[in-house]
Amino acid sequence: MKKIITLTNNSIMTKKEKRQAFIMEIKNIIDPLMLKLELIDSKISKGKTLRPAYYRNEDLKKIFGLSNNTIIKYRQTGVLPYTKLGDIFLYDSVKIEETLRENSI
Repeated sequence: MKKIITLTNNSIMTKKEKRQAFIMEIKNIIDPLMLKLELIDSKISKGKTLRPAYYRNEDLKKIFGLSNNTIIKYRQTGVLPYTKLGDIFLYDSVKIEETLRENSI
C-alpha cells in the first residue's frame, strides 16, 4: 500500500495522520460548544413543568372526562377557579392540583 505524505508546518504527515489531526481540531472546537449547549439545556429544563401553566376547556374534558355542562357548573359554583381571557376560559393547573388535593378522600 502506498503512503501519501504531505509537508505541513515543516513536518511530514501521512494522509491518516492528517485526517486524525483535522478531526482533533474539529473536536477541540465542538467540545466547548457542546458543554455550553448542555448548560443552557439544563437551565431551560429546570424551569420546565410536565404540565401546562393553564388548561382550557378541551384539556379538562380530555384529562378529567368532564362534560361542557359540568365545567360550566363547576365554574359557576366556584369549584373550578378560572381566568377569562376574552372568550376563553383558562384554568390554572397549579390551582386545579390544589383543589384535587384538598378534595381527596
